[in-house]
Amino acid sequence: MHIPSLQGQVSPEEWQLRVDLAACYRLVALYGWSDLVFTHISARVPGPEHHFLINPYGLMFDEITASSLVKVDQDCQKLHDSPFPVNPAGFTIHSAVHEVRPDVTCVLHTHTRAGVAVAAQRCGVLPISQQSTFVLASLAYHDYEGVAFRPEEKPRLQADLGQANFLCLRNHGLLTVGRTIADAFLSMYVFESACQIQVAAQAGGELVQVDPAIIAGTARAMQVQTGGMGGQFAWPALIRKLDRVDGSYKT
Repeated sequence: MHIPSLQGQVSPEEWQLRVDLAACYRLVALYGWSDLVFTHISARVPGPEHHFLINPYGLMFDEITASSLVKVDQDCQKLHDSPFPVNPAGFTIHSAVHEVRPDVTCVLHTHTRAGVAVAAQRCGVLPISQQSTFVLASLAYHDYEGVAFRPEEKPRLQADLGQANFLCLRNHGLLTVGRTIADAFLSMYVFESACQIQVAAQAGGELVQVDPAIIAGTARAMQVQTGGMGGQFAWPALIRKLDRVDGSYKT
């Protein structure tokens, strides 16, 4: 399909955000975390207006481009002419987070098999891998209340998330937040890996748990491992990987 380019019609800052968010959608598809068209990744547009970018509802994640992303307000109402619909119900979780976390640029939500499997376990994320220690250092849980489209659920979700960067949505899936799109993506990569490892390990013998004292020092360990750069440490390599596969997300 032909989508007219918005480059030059939006600010340079918004255009770069669009490119990075489109790349994030493509990477989620590339790593096998998408659920047809049924999850979302949102990003706050720079400025005081509380505007956001979200996927055009109905496109697969590997179809999304910088110009096809739709700019919406806090109520998920479209703010520019776009041939694509948006999904206000799907934005409920995202708007709840953006509303109370001004430190967050990106909210990334998935329904992967491993993520939902761990979200369905009473124990939640177990401290049984290096990956899990990074998650457990900033993890919160939110109980399932049905498909998340009711505004009355938002205060409870906000309270449960607090200042955490990882949220396990019981019986539903995984959510990460980040100061940047790169941060949210790297956090989801670690979260998803921890869940895949847990499900695989539970099929074997007795599990060995990590000492809680190690988990307490994980935030510092992550800072050292990424040179204090967070997700930006891995993002350029991920972009190069994506460009080798398909660079059309930048259009």
